[in-house]
Amino acid sequence: MDNWDEVRTAYQVARKGTVSGAAEVLGVHHATVIRHIDALEGKLGVKLFQRHARGYTPTEAGEDLLRVAKATDDQFGQLEGRIKGRGEEMRGELVVTSLENMTPLMAPILADFQEEHPDIIIRYLTGTRLFRLEYGEAHVALRAGPQPEELDNVVQGIGSLPVGLYASKAYVERFGMPKDEEELVKHRFVGPDEVRLRAPFLKWLNDHVPREQVVFRTMDALATERAVAAGAGIGFLSVWSASNYDDLVEIMEPRADWSGPLWLVTHVDLHRTTKVQTFLTFLKARIKNWDCI
Repeated sequence: MDNWDEVRTAYQVARKGTVSGAAEVLGVHHATVIRHIDALEGKLGVKLFQRHARGYTPTEAGEDLLRVAKATDDQFGQLEGRIKGRGEEMRGELVVTSLENMTPLMAPILADFQEEHPDIIIRYLTGTRLFRLEYGEAHVALRAGPQPEELDNVVQGIGSLPVGLYASKAYVERFGMPKDEEELVKHRFVGPDEVRLRAPFLKWLNDHVPREQVVFRTMDALATERAVAAGAGIGFLSVWSASNYDDLVEIMEPRADWSGPLWLVTHVDLHRTTKVQTFLTFLKARIKNWDCI
């Protein structure tokens, strides 16, 4: 298949459901849309759409083609974002990612940065998914854990988050305070649903605590934090996160082998752009004031 214009036209027809809707999005005459669809169906030898009075509905073959077309269109959009990010102007999108439990630290910084640069649109994406900088999914990533090893990324260490074991006062009143590590591992734990995560403290959890003792399982650090605070069990929290709660009890003090290194990650293609460099300078200055690393 050698004509992306025809595939893109088919994709827009599927999105909008009508020839006129696709023509408006693409900025072409409706006759061009019909010609592209007819040509594409002729090349493939199958019908991609069922025509009816209300518009166009993809056939099974059309759905297959359009899944690929959507992925390709998304990648072109990400590429466009990367290209635009290479400019020297302080405008457009700045996409920053981190774990959810970093939000209370990061959100004020991002808001202050936007106040200084009002033409910047902030997109702050949180979650455990590893956003792929090489595809333009983010400009700057703040990551915790083992040093990122993706090719073509610029990785800068900025410290580490001390991690300890905590439980709520209500939990301790109900189940008691473990006297030693042997007694500790018989308690109820809050932990990740995914056992293959690489964080050092989670490796300790997997190695020392029977899986059946992890009775409350979560998908992200913020959910873990809230579950521990609610009394669901003992869990690993950063010292900074634990300090935000008045009724948490330190079960085991932070250990060096539990701490999570923090990394600033950018892609080499965008690292030297004015927008990214300006934000990195701003962020590093604010990180110096964090008393949790």
